[in-house]
Amino acid sequence: VAMVTHRIQQTRKNMNDKLYSITELAEEFDITPRAIRFYETKNLLAPQRAGATRVYNYRDRARLMLVLRGKRLGFSLEDIKEYIDLYDADRSRTEQLAHLMLVGRRRIEELEQQLEDVQTTLQELRTIENEAIDSLREKGIDPEKAVADIKAKLVAETA
Repeated sequence: VAMVTHRIQQTRKNMNDKLYSITELAEEFDITPRAIRFYETKNLLAPQRAGATRVYNYRDRARLMLVLRGKRLGFSLEDIKEYIDLYDADRSRTEQLAHLMLVGRRRIEELEQQLEDVQTTLQELRTIENEAIDSLREKGIDPEKAVADIKAKLVAETA
């Protein structure tokens, strides 16, 4: 058991000691080096330098993961920075977790409103489509044939 524990600790130490180039991080997270440099200008990342070369450690990698996750969830860079900065200031993570709840709830409200707006728009579009179908049928025209004819015409015009 002691040997296994030692190996786990050694693996963690090796992971924590690993350094990454900007290219390695960019490839791992499928983003551009320019995006990483942009996050640096926003003080979201602060790599070490080896001469003129940026060198990122496990902490920078973890911060980049948080930035990308926050962006994917629709958080502003300002919100993401506040969250990350709270980790450094509050090791108990109490403020960080409360902040996460606050911005998370705000984002949920925004998304719920957007969902409601999209549902309203879809309903309006379906109503318009049904009205067009009814009007075509009243004229004795097959609506699906009319759509197919229009598609064919558009394709011919772009060819």
